[in-house]
Amino acid sequence: MIIVEKERIAGIPVLHVAKQDIWKEVSPLVIFIHGFGSAKEHNLHYAYLLAEKGFRVILPDVAWHGEREEGLKESQLLNHFWPIVVQTIEELAVIKDELLTRKLIDPARIGVAGTSLGGIVTNGALAVYDWVHAAVSLMGNPAYLDYAKLQLETIQKHNPNFTISEEESERQMALISKYDLSLQPEKLAGRPLLYWHGAKDPIVPYTFAYKFYESIRPAYEQNKLEFILDPRAEHKVSRYGLIQTAEWFDKHLTRVGQNT
Repeated sequence: MIIVEKERIAGIPVLHVAKQDIWKEVSPLVIFIHGFGSAKEHNLHYAYLLAEKGFRVILPDVAWHGEREEGLKESQLLNHFWPIVVQTIEELAVIKDELLTRKLIDPARIGVAGTSLGGIVTNGALAVYDWVHAAVSLMGNPAYLDYAKLQLETIQKHNPNFTISEEESERQMALISKYDLSLQPEKLAGRPLLYWHGAKDPIVPYTFAYKFYESIRPAYEQNKLEFILDPRAEHKVSRYGLIQTAEWFDKHLTRVGQNT
């Protein structure tokens, strides 16, 4: 039986998912981050498949989303996009530390994954945390500065009256630069990383992640780095991408009871 329990970890609303027989035992962990405008409940299908394989899964609501939403319009929420990304990366460590204190997770078997905004968070986490041992970026982007510039250009194109001061733009770029994995690929240190992307994605173009993947591929061991590009997909993960996410962690974090 798989248990889904709603709780708060250090004040962060989460769904805690795991098999009943390991609920109170030390187990490998996957933290799965939802996308922009979404909420933790929308990714329960990922959590179910991962829990079946013996993982403890934590699905948090990111700031201004789900139980933490404050009634902002999408346009207002978009202004908080990068602060949300940075805050979520910081909260990953908070979640991990509390679960360690509760003696529920194996510190040598921790994974992070997410869709869209969650995939972007995953890349940033790899840039700053060496305790993330494997990762899956679904429709994510490792090139924070380049994507932030694209976002700004897109907003200005659709809203000519939108303005941002040079000072504010520089402040935001400084905020996110240390999380830009494309600027510090050595931080990966060969950790298992899977990218999934739709070739027709109009929201987070796959080209940023694919260019990064191509640049790091020569330094990687076989089978520890993969890029799945779905030629028909837009901004929605296919069932194949879902299944491969669970398989990736099963392969690289190992299941409860196996040797690491």
